[in-house]
Amino acid sequence: MMGPAHSLSGAAAWLGVGAAAAATGHTMPWPVLVVGALISAGAALAPDLDHKSATISRAFGPLSRGVCEIVDKLSHAVYKATKLRGDSHRNGGHRTLTHTWAWAVMTGAAASAVAYNGGRWGVLAILFVHLVLAVEGLLWRAARVSSDVLVWLLGATSAWILAGVLDKPGNGADWLFTDPGQEYLWLGLPIVLGALVHDIGDALTVSGCPILWPIPLGRKRWYPIGPPKAMRFKAGSWVEIKVLMPVFMILGGVGAAAALNVI
Repeated sequence: MMGPAHSLSGAAAWLGVGAAAAATGHTMPWPVLVVGALISAGAALAPDLDHKSATISRAFGPLSRGVCEIVDKLSHAVYKATKLRGDSHRNGGHRTLTHTWAWAVMTGAAASAVAYNGGRWGVLAILFVHLVLAVEGLLWRAARVSSDVLVWLLGATSAWILAGVLDKPGNGADWLFTDPGQEYLWLGLPIVLGALVHDIGDALTVSGCPILWPIPLGRKRWYPIGPPKAMRFKAGSWVEIKVLMPVFMILGGVGAAAALNVI
């Protein structure tokens, strides 16, 4: 799928988690719901770090383009080192390492570690990166015609404000992890969710997605998981734009209403 659909699906997924939490009597504080949805929307772009033409490659200028080149080469190297006889020959790393459950868990754990050990500045860094990505994904038309610097300023300002809101008692800094010193450990969860939702979305497309790596399936370790080929679609096709994106919007709205106990 393309960036906007990925971001919408990531936000909708976190709002669905919020609805499930409310249904079980553990309603999320509204700042956690909002911040988690934005982080998940941004994180849903991150697996495409292995693609130099992806939305994330443009998000931070030369820095993100350079990171994309490194991740592409790393992913390709891991693919070659771990592939089995049934895995095909590849010239690049797109839709390999960064499109797996292992990568999703690793990036989420890394974010939680940064939040835990980095204090306020670590939290601000996580929020800034993912809020910029969320703007690029959810407001992609506006982001493309505006200056990168303006998008970065919006991300930085929003990160500072939201961190301040979360810091207030009862607003969710210690949501889920309540022991002293464990504030913001939960920030890794929407990152894992966003990455997994990205992988599931890509699995619906023609190429499929090797979500289960490194678990081998038959003669392949990089088996492209997906529905029957007749049910798949091309990335950026009318199915994605006219069917899936409206569905994600509706599900996100219903999830938000349920998470806030409006319905």
